[in-house]
Amino acid sequence: MEKKTQSIAVLGMGCAACSANVERCLRGLGGIADASVSLSTRTATVTYDPDIITLDQMKEAVGNIGYDLVIETDRDIEAEERRAFRTLVGRMFLSWGFALLTMALSMGWIDCGADRNQTMLLLALANILLCGRQFYISAWRQVCHGSANMDTLVTLSTATAFLFSTFNTFFGDAVWTSRGMEWHTYFDAAVMIISFVLTGKVLEERAKKGTASAIRSLMELAPKKALRVDGDELVETPLAALQRGDVIEVRQGGKIPVDGTVLSGDTLIDESMITGESAGVSHGVGDRVLAGTLVSKGVLRFRAEQVGSDTLLANMIAMVEQAQRSKAPVEHIVDRIALFFVPAVAAVAVLTALLWVAIGGISQLPHAILSAVSVLIIACPCAMGLATPMAMMVGIGKAAEKNILVKDATALELMRKVDAIVIDKTGTLTMPSALTAGAQAAHEQLKPHAREAVEMLQRQGISLHLMSGDSAEAVATVAHEAGVDSYRSQVKPQDKEDLVRHLQSSGHCVAMVGDGVNDAQALATADVSIAMGMGTDVAMEVAQVTLVGTDLRRLSDAVDLSRKTVRMVRQNLFWAFVYNIVCIPLAAGVLYPVCHFQISPMWASALMAMSSVSVVMNSLRLKWA
Repeated sequence: MEKKTQSIAVLGMGCAACSANVERCLRGLGGIADASVSLSTRTATVTYDPDIITLDQMKEAVGNIGYDLVIETDRDIEAEERRAFRTLVGRMFLSWGFALLTMALSMGWIDCGADRNQTMLLLALANILLCGRQFYISAWRQVCHGSANMDTLVTLSTATAFLFSTFNTFFGDAVWTSRGMEWHTYFDAAVMIISFVLTGKVLEERAKKGTASAIRSLMELAPKKALRVDGDELVETPLAALQRGDVIEVRQGGKIPVDGTVLSGDTLIDESMITGESAGVSHGVGDRVLAGTLVSKGVLRFRAEQVGSDTLLANMIAMVEQAQRSKAPVEHIVDRIALFFVPAVAAVAVLTALLWVAIGGISQLPHAILSAVSVLIIACPCAMGLATPMAMMVGIGKAAEKNILVKDATALELMRKVDAIVIDKTGTLTMPSALTAGAQAAHEQLKPHAREAVEMLQRQGISLHLMSGDSAEAVATVAHEAGVDSYRSQVKPQDKEDLVRHLQSSGHCVAMVGDGVNDAQALATADVSIAMGMGTDVAMEVAQVTLVGTDLRRLSDAVDLSRKTVRMVRQNLFWAFVYNIVCIPLAAGVLYPVCHFQISPMWASALMAMSSVSVVMNSLRLKWA
């Protein structure tokens, strides 16, 4: 049997180390040729041999390390995620209740006499069991399988603070006071760490919802129901129940539910979701209509031809989802770092404690333990893991809003480097013309805004090369009208590919823009391949980027968006790494001997939580730009 590629939802991932662990688990199973796990979309894309391994076996393997691979078709993942989010919010508020009580006791705002430490012990224990137990369960599963994630750091830090405080509560006088040493408990730190981490997760989840708005916007373009013509009656029918050949009526103000051909009616249709132009387009008998477009005037009846996943709108949604699941090259590097990050932080924490004891002796043991706790909790693999996928996800979504469909994250990353574009003429730069009375290369009209698009690309430092199989006179005329200086006529498909290779060998990063079968070779050879959305299926299948509609200004937008997205990725990675490089030494107490400054466990947990949120919020600036 041939290998299958399938995207499967994964529940339970919280940081880059989580996605890296799931990916490593899947790659280690026999029968899996390739696996890629996206933290931002919480999906695993797996290429496997069904004769060797089943989805149930994958689910069991992933479940053993603490995550849930959703292979059941009847599970409502969105409903489960909503319930999980509500549970998370509830745990956060409950944890803050415990935190405020513990803090009030610790600061002496509430007086309970000699039983103060025992009361705080009970509050901290209740907080761990009721609000933080998932951290402990996840960490235990990771340890059992020789891996670690963010939950491991939270567990180590809170358990250390809690156990040390418990020891002091019962044995502090006998061990420390008898030696003339003062002792304290740190139950408030254990409780506050869990409270801040849960708060960070809630804020992060809320912010992440904004990154998926492009997909939701596309999904909302199609109506949920349609009016199906059944004899003399109109039957309201769910979208999923429509079949090819059904006759559908759409009235003024209604959205077209599926792709098809007009049978009757003379209407104006708002096709801005395809063309970007809000002006209504006249449609009559025989014209093609597309799902998601709006009937702005009149009533029409049409025959359904593409339904369900076959419509252009469904293909657009599928392409955006696929692109958001894909990984940019830099993300693979970060994933490898994440696998070693948590063990490295644990080692630094142990070294921190040992150094403090070595420098100050046994009297520095409490300070040494607190320093180790601060190091464990302030380190944040989440920020590093989210830096690239969040920016890419928002960038791909933003592109979709501009009718630029990006097939994978690599293409979005590469577009910023493009400095030469090879462009086809007919159907790409110009509108296809009807040949009449045997008049061979009748004059073709430039597409709307074509000259403006060429000028925009030239201002971005990109050279354009027009290639066409048409006559020298026709190509020269179009090139002059469009403002393209470099052009060739009467070329064959191989000539287009040769030009792409020549430009590449000269050090250029080359994009090819085409719409026909004769462009497929050059599209496959180019660094970035771009197809026009109204072109042939072959061109769109080969291309990494599809411009839906006829507006060539989207080319310049794609380059600009790529540059902004990659700049955002670099900002995110820079601040994520700087955060860890600066904060871990401060938490360890590197400045304490000089000015008595050190980040406490509570502040460490707050900073850790906000670092992840800041990466997501920074990425969302692309959406708002």
